[in-house]
Amino acid sequence: MRVLHLLDHGLPLHSGYAFRTRAILKAELARGWEVAAVTGPRHGPAPDDEEVVDGLRFFRTRPVAAKLPGLSEWREIDAFVQRIHQVVKIFRPDVLHAHSPVLCALAGLRVRRWSGVPLLYEIRALWEDAAVGNGTGREGSLRYRVTKALETHAVRQADAVAVICEGLRGDLIARGIDPAKIAVSPNGVDMALFGEPVPQDAGLAAQLGLEGAETIGFIGSFYDYEGLDVLIAAMPALVAARPAMQLLLVGGGPAEPAWRAQAASSPVAERIHFLGRVPHEAVERYYSLIDVLVYPRKKMRLTDLVTPLKPLEAMAQQRLVAASDVGGHRELIEDGVTGTLFPADDPAALAKALEKVFCMRDQWDVRRKQARAYIEAERNWFVNIARYDGLYENLAIKMA
Repeated sequence: MRVLHLLDHGLPLHSGYAFRTRAILKAELARGWEVAAVTGPRHGPAPDDEEVVDGLRFFRTRPVAAKLPGLSEWREIDAFVQRIHQVVKIFRPDVLHAHSPVLCALAGLRVRRWSGVPLLYEIRALWEDAAVGNGTGREGSLRYRVTKALETHAVRQADAVAVICEGLRGDLIARGIDPAKIAVSPNGVDMALFGEPVPQDAGLAAQLGLEGAETIGFIGSFYDYEGLDVLIAAMPALVAARPAMQLLLVGGGPAEPAWRAQAASSPVAERIHFLGRVPHEAVERYYSLIDVLVYPRKKMRLTDLVTPLKPLEAMAQQRLVAASDVGGHRELIEDGVTGTLFPADDPAALAKALEKVFCMRDQWDVRRKQARAYIEAERNWFVNIARYDGLYENLAIKMA
């Protein structure tokens, strides 16, 4: 089986998108398939038109000069189509596997018409809702409606569709898409990267002044929908209940200035630590310092429909997890078994839930083991990748 993946971006860039892609490609190689990827213009400049990163073969599309909104996207698709054409002639794939956003699917559909190679379109998030979530779009706007229409068109035209969670599957079915056409390929964890938890980094704890502290934290991108303002607002009540409490925030993003200002004005400002972005290879050191990873996502279409990756990585690291009860979290976390769920957008409820977690230390080991067992059985990438077997084989038969 020869599979060519069509990507918005990829390694060596660091993002949840790039790391999910890495896990998929690595797992497919381990199954004996021949795998390559083409990144689109949005990946940005690359040292070569073709390169190998972490043992994975990437073909690059050169960036496109920015034009008017709308026109730029179509120029990007044109450039991406031309590059995919070139790569198809070189790699001769059995299947094209396009990953959201929809620009990748639209380029893949044009290449399919020329080459006859069947197309699987995998949706990780709906582009129109992602724009609302990161503050660059507005639900119901003209751009939102056009993007949604393009997404629906791409799904209808693709030979098969995969989504990362049941929330997205339900949304597509509500649009009139045949349920039999949609497979669920959930987020998973590359156990080679996150499989073995590391002991607490005592040196880093001392450097940050955390000896003897109780710690909660967040590691990820700072977008408004992640709800860290709710977590910061919960800190005074939590410190009042647990005087040794400290909050560690690792990462960065558009919402950081507002959250830093909020934290600076908090009566417990000295307990809230912004640690900035850290190299991917150093992330485990920071996981080792945090007793409970907290994911206070706000309730909206994006967070109700899409499952995040970070809580799974934390569970693989045998860290305790607490999260808001949005739909995406409810698909991943069983309250009181593999983690703790609390009402979204409610600082008081968040503080009360975390206080309860710290009062139940005698149950921590059991919960860690239950969460780890769930990851190994259902969210291990080398298990999940088998879901593509039937999809690829059916598409390859169609091509023949």
